[in-house]
Amino acid sequence: MKFLKIVSAIALLGMAGASQASMIIADGNVALGVGDLGQLNVEGGNADIAGTTGVGLRYISDGVEYESTFHGCECEGWGVAAGGTSGFANNALGTAGLSLVSFDSTATTATSITTMGGLLQITHNFALAAETDHLFRVAVTIENISGADIANLLYRRTFDWDASPTPFNEFVTIGGTAGASAVLGANDNGFCSSNPLEICSPQAGNSGDFTAAGPDDIGSNFDFDFGALLTGETFTFEIFYGGAANRNAALSALASVGAEVYSFGWSGLDADQDGFGDANGEITPTFIFGFAGVGGTVIIDPDDPVDVPAPASLLLFATGFLALIARRKRYAKL
Repeated sequence: MKFLKIVSAIALLGMAGASQASMIIADGNVALGVGDLGQLNVEGGNADIAGTTGVGLRYISDGVEYESTFHGCECEGWGVAAGGTSGFANNALGTAGLSLVSFDSTATTATSITTMGGLLQITHNFALAAETDHLFRVAVTIENISGADIANLLYRRTFDWDASPTPFNEFVTIGGTAGASAVLGANDNGFCSSNPLEICSPQAGNSGDFTAAGPDDIGSNFDFDFGALLTGETFTFEIFYGGAANRNAALSALASVGAEVYSFGWSGLDADQDGFGDANGEITPTFIFGFAGVGGTVIIDPDDPVDVPAPASLLLFATGFLALIARRKRYAKL
């Protein structure tokens, strides 16, 4: 079965073409179609189980491909803003304010460097996550090139879930936002402009953290405020894209890379998110969209309940150590 996954990934790469304006990058389980400005959704892949050949975010299982963003609206995109000026890239909902510096790619990596109005330089560096074969990691580095301090650095990422095998009819979960200090807001609207200066209201009434909204044609929009960025300084955070067989496998993948905030999208056929359609047993993967470095708490692996995120682990260790010292002092007085 692993052979089939590799063959499928090679086929995707072969169809991506020679153009460096965009690239389909893949491993055995996940493929991304990366545009030159760092947005997703690229023409030229294999037909997935629902028939689309465009590639945004795909999960590959035993040679069968499941697309999650290219059906219908190619709405995955991002934007950045500072001092009342913004730049954004979204195939369907508009691109403005960004200038391409360079786009480079290999079979498994892509790097987009853009600038926004002489204020910011933004690098999106896509590569396979070393910890799991279910995720691509995107290191996003934003540099203040303006010559003056920036009071508030804003970033938005917009994502319309259209999860195969039932695009336009999916469940969506958003988690981790309540405890993430950099999150300004999150909701179920994947059809918002990717401009951080425009208001994005919930599409079906779901905002903040919510579980299994739908089934409906909904998505996820995340707004971040990363605070001040002094002149010449850089700020880096991470985005994760991928897929897994079911909810627990998806959470395990996110836990392995230290993700703090996430969205899941999966077929409306699978209410319990176990990876199979409730009526006929169709394969219904969970698609993954996550963030790290946004001031939140690391997700805990559901299959390892004793696993505690690093800060909590240190706190438990320190508490236990201090208790041991106090106990020894008490015994010494007896």
